[in-house]
Amino acid sequence: MPDIIQLLPDNIANQIAAGEVIQRPASAVKELLENAVDAGATEIKLIVNDAGKALIQVIDNGKGMSETDARMSFERHATSKIKNIDDLFHIKTMGFRGEALASIAAVAQVELKSKKAEDITGTYIEIDNSVVKKQEPVAMQQGTSIAMKNLFFNVPARRNFLKSNPSELRHIIDEFIRVAMSFPDIFFSLTSNGQQVFHLESGSLKQRLVQILGNNYNAKLVSVQEQSDYMNIYGFVGKPETTKKTRGDQYFFVNNRFIKSAYLNHAVMGAFDEMIAKDSFPMYTLFIDLDPSQIDINVHPTKQEIKFEDEKIIYAFVKSAVKHALAQFSITPTLDFELDSSIQHLDAVSKPFTEERKSSVASSSLYNTFSKKNQAHFIENKSELKHWKDLYEPAAGEQGVLPATFSNADTALTPVNRDPGFVSLQAFITQPVLTIDHLIQLHKTYIIVQNDTGFLVIHQQNAHERILYERFIKAVAGKPIAIQQNLFPITIDLTAMDMVILSELLPELHFLGYHLEPFGNNTFLIQGTPADVEQGNEKIAIEKMLEQFKHFSADLKYSKREKLFRSLAWQQAIKAGTMLSQKEMKIVAEDLFACDVSNITPNGKPTYTAFKKNELDKMFGR
Repeated sequence: MPDIIQLLPDNIANQIAAGEVIQRPASAVKELLENAVDAGATEIKLIVNDAGKALIQVIDNGKGMSETDARMSFERHATSKIKNIDDLFHIKTMGFRGEALASIAAVAQVELKSKKAEDITGTYIEIDNSVVKKQEPVAMQQGTSIAMKNLFFNVPARRNFLKSNPSELRHIIDEFIRVAMSFPDIFFSLTSNGQQVFHLESGSLKQRLVQILGNNYNAKLVSVQEQSDYMNIYGFVGKPETTKKTRGDQYFFVNNRFIKSAYLNHAVMGAFDEMIAKDSFPMYTLFIDLDPSQIDINVHPTKQEIKFEDEKIIYAFVKSAVKHALAQFSITPTLDFELDSSIQHLDAVSKPFTEERKSSVASSSLYNTFSKKNQAHFIENKSELKHWKDLYEPAAGEQGVLPATFSNADTALTPVNRDPGFVSLQAFITQPVLTIDHLIQLHKTYIIVQNDTGFLVIHQQNAHERILYERFIKAVAGKPIAIQQNLFPITIDLTAMDMVILSELLPELHFLGYHLEPFGNNTFLIQGTPADVEQGNEKIAIEKMLEQFKHFSADLKYSKREKLFRSLAWQQAIKAGTMLSQKEMKIVAEDLFACDVSNITPNGKPTYTAFKKNELDKMFGR
C-alpha cells in the first residue's frame, strides 16, 4: 500500500497556524499594535473599516525595517526576539514567536511599508495568500505601515463565523484599550469608518485611564503602589461607590502584558470584602512587574494566560497591596449607630413617656401577661389582641411613596393588554377575606394576596420584571411603547465601548419608547424616553441599562434583543424596599396574572409563592 502521510503545502499549513493566532479582526489588531510598541514607536494609529473585515491598518513611527527584514518578517517563526531556548524565559517584548505577520498574510491581503531612519527609501511589499506579489522601493517617513484587507477572503467558512460589525468593533476596542493602557507614554488613536473613536495623548497612567474609562473616574481612583525585592505592583482601584454589575473595567497586566486571571481577580475581590455588595465588581487597573524568569508567557496562543512560578506569593501580595491602598485612603466600612430619620419621628421616640401613659400601659392585660413570672406563654382571650385587625387599617391620608418608575402611576403601571382568556385577580381570589382593594405590603418588598385556599406572597420587583419583559416583547411585535418627548434634548456622553453598544441597540430601543440620535464624538441626544422614566433621570436610566446589558452580554445563549429586554426589565422594575400604595399594589398583582408566564422572572426567579391554609393549620396543630 502507498504511504498516506504527506507534508501540507505551506499556504495550508499557514492557514491552520493562523487559526490559532488570528481568530477574528481583533486578534490581528492586537498583534499589529504589539509589534508597533516593540518597534519603539511614540505614535501609533489604528484605522479600521467595516469592523476590520475590510481593512485593518496600523501606522507607527518606530525604528522601521530594512528591505531584508521586511521580507523575512512574513516567514513563519521568523523573529528578532529569540536566539536560543533560554531567551524564551526572559522575554520583555510584547511579541516574540514570529507568527503574527505570517498568520495575517495567510488569511488576508497585506500591504507593508517600512523604512529605517538611516535608509534613503523604504520597502513596499504586497502579499496575497502568503505569496509575495510585489516588492519595490517607496518614499516614506521613518516607521512602518501595515494594512491587511479582506480578512478571511480565502477562508469563507471562517468569515461566515464573524459576528455583526458592532460586535466585532467592540472586540477591536477591547484589544486597543488593553494595549493603550499598558503604554500611557505612547500616543494612540483609533479611527473607524472615517470617524475618530479614540485620540489618546501621551501622559500619566491616571490621565490615560480617565481618557479611556470616562471623566466620572477622575476623582474616584485610589492609587496602589507597593514594592518588594520579588515584585512591584502599581496602578489604581476604584472607590467602592464605582462598583458595577459587570467585570468590564477590570484589567491586570504582568510586565505590561494584559492577562486574564480568575485567581488574581479573587485576590482583589478579597481586598474589597465587606466594602461592596457580593454581586458587584470593583474597577481596577493593576500592573505587576517581576522577573520574566518567574513566569511562563508561552502557554496560550494569544499570550493572555500565563503561569507564575509561585502564584501564592503573587496572590498574597496583590490582596495586601489593594487592602493597604484602600485603608490608606480611609475607605473602610463603617457602622452607623445613628437612628434612621424616619424612626426618630415616631411617637414612641419623639413624645415623652408620661406617668399617665406609663400607668395606662401597666394596667393592660397584655402588659401583665408578659411581665408576670412564668406567664409569657399565656395570653388572655380578652386581651387587646382582639383589635389586631386595626393594625391593617390605613391611617388617615395614607399614601404610597412612589419610586421613579411610578412617577406617573397611571402610565407607568398601566395594565398590560389583556389576553382574551385572562381571568382577573378578583376571579382568581374566589372568596377573599382581604379583598383586592385591600392588599398588604410586607417589608416594602412583598405583597400579600389572600385566596380561598390560603394566600400568595408576591415579590414586587420580580413580578414587575416579568410584567415589563412581556410588555417589551409585545412592543417589538407590533405595539410600540409611547415616547414622551423631552422639551429640550439632553446630551449623554459615553465611553467608546458604550457608544458602539448603544448604536447597535437604537432600532430596538425606539420600539421600547427611547428616541436617541447620534451627536458625534461619543455623544447622543436623548429626544424622548418612555413615560415611566422620570424627568431628570433619562441619562441615569440609559447608563444603567447599558451596564446591565453588558452584564448579560457575558451569556452567549441570549440574542441581542433578549439581552436588551432583560436589561431594561431589571433596570426599570420597582426595587425591593419601595413603598407602594394600594393602587400600585393592585396594578402589580393584576398585571402579573395577565402575563403569559406569571410565575417566574425572565431569569427564572419566582415571582410569587403560594401558602395553603391547611398547611398553616397543621403548623398550629389544627
